[in-house]
Amino acid sequence: MPAALCIDPDGAGVRDWTFGIGAMRTQSTKHLGRKQLKWNTDGVLLDESICGGPVDLGEMFANTRPVEIEIGTGKGTFLLARGEARPELNFLGIEWAKAYCLYSADRFRRAGLTNVRMLHTDATDFFGKCLSDESVWRVHIYFPDPWPKRRHHRRRSIQLGFVDEVRRVLRPGGQLIIVTDHLGYFQHIQLVLANAKGFAPVPFPRMTDGEGEFVGTNFERKYIAQGRPFYHAALLKII
Repeated sequence: MPAALCIDPDGAGVRDWTFGIGAMRTQSTKHLGRKQLKWNTDGVLLDESICGGPVDLGEMFANTRPVEIEIGTGKGTFLLARGEARPELNFLGIEWAKAYCLYSADRFRRAGLTNVRMLHTDATDFFGKCLSDESVWRVHIYFPDPWPKRRHHRRRSIQLGFVDEVRRVLRPGGQLIIVTDHLGYFQHIQLVLANAKGFAPVPFPRMTDGEGEFVGTNFERKYIAQGRPFYHAALLKII
């Protein structure tokens, strides 16, 4: 893929294809279930009915600031820090696990973040059915389920068709950023990205001020302490 130079909100330019090594994560939602009645998601959690058709992100946030989407927010640690650090941007978290979606929305409300929204839905469907062309600035995918068994590989979210949808919704100069703990999945991701059109590789843009961290998620912090590896890639939309 050809190289290009683009200044983005974090100041990253384009150099070579970059894959790195760092940490990984795992978790269960069972311990959150008993707390659901105490969660207040007002003003943050979006109604799932919006997933039935095209979504206007400007209307969602009541402004036209650039939008970043995180697919699989977990406990919301990344978006909590990112939303606080970048008030000039909007952030949408998409989480399939309902308990974590509610938990994250409550966290963002308590933090007083007005630039973050949460949505409980399937990200693949949402991108295909609801997002318009060139409507998103950056897409974050951190530690997606690797579905390690061969018979389950088709369930992996990062497939060529989905990456094509990501390219469609990204603005020119927008970025797709991926981190995984699973080497086998990363090798699959490498093949998918190598066949994806309209992207150029970029150096991995650091998303946290945490020492020794790349994105600052709960999982990353836990497994950095254990010395376990992770792998990452970043692409910039050029066409």
